[in-house]
Amino acid sequence: MIGRRGSTSRRSRPAGCLLLLGIPVLIVVLALLLWYLLAGLLRQPKPGPPGPKEPTSQSASCPDVEMISVPGTWESNSNDDPRNPSANPMSLMLNISNPVRQQFPNERLDVFTVPYVAQFSNPIALPPDGQQSYNNSRSEGTQRMVEEMRRQYRECPLTTYVIAGFSQGAVIAGDVAADIGAGKGPVPAKLVLGVTLISDGRRTGDTGPGQAVQVGDVPQGVGAEVALKGLNVPGITMTGPRPGGFGELAERTFTMCARGDLICDAPREALSPWNIMSSVGSLVRAAGNPVHSLYNGFVVDDKADTSTQWTVNWANNLIESAPHPPHS
Repeated sequence: MIGRRGSTSRRSRPAGCLLLLGIPVLIVVLALLLWYLLAGLLRQPKPGPPGPKEPTSQSASCPDVEMISVPGTWESNSNDDPRNPSANPMSLMLNISNPVRQQFPNERLDVFTVPYVAQFSNPIALPPDGQQSYNNSRSEGTQRMVEEMRRQYRECPLTTYVIAGFSQGAVIAGDVAADIGAGKGPVPAKLVLGVTLISDGRRTGDTGPGQAVQVGDVPQGVGAEVALKGLNVPGITMTGPRPGGFGELAERTFTMCARGDLICDAPREALSPWNIMSSVGSLVRAAGNPVHSLYNGFVVDDKADTSTQWTVNWANNLIESAPHPPHS
């Protein structure tokens, strides 16, 4: 009897040790799960309901064209006035939207600058930097852009659109344009006159069906999200290239990228999801690199037009030749 009790006691010790080891593991797993949830998951907009039958005229209050301008990281905030943006007077997109706005009366053109948090928190910063995560920022920008285009299409179904974005704003504008080109966006593809993306983080550098038209010098690298496809840390989801490209909008979509700008010209071998700490650090630093901040002076054609001048001229031409819908 005594021998049996001793044998039972010895056999129970490994179970107790396993329990003691399991508790810290469970705590770590729960902490990581909480970190992901608090940092935010990337939320993609759901397709809207099918629109009404196209009318032959629209309200006199409707503009003929709406320009959607999406600023880059640190160039906007959630409470900015979309029709009189002032969150960052140095925003690159103001060098495009302001000159275009001045060329046309209000009944011809409405310029909507997407207001969103426009931040990119470094998830490995200690102490935390206090910014919103890339996932939360990008999701909010996408939602705001989609909501505005849905509203405009619902109230003004004959209005056409010009879309432009920079940096994080180029990712947002490009994602919405890709959905439109695939027939699942907030407006029909036929209503989008054109799209221009400056320093797009999902730039593939490829040509062919579905790909954007490349303007100016064509760097050999790819967008950071393409180089880092598969990287998924709390608050940062790198989604890779856009499946199918821009679809029906491909021939009306233009992209430009300065050589050495890691946001759109990242060497595939320089950033790796398997080297998370180094890759995340490089990605966060890329948003503030000198090349990325100089697009207002980046020349893209043989007429010495900069990226912003080219985009202004492109937008003006599209708006001048856009349809004049009947008003009722």
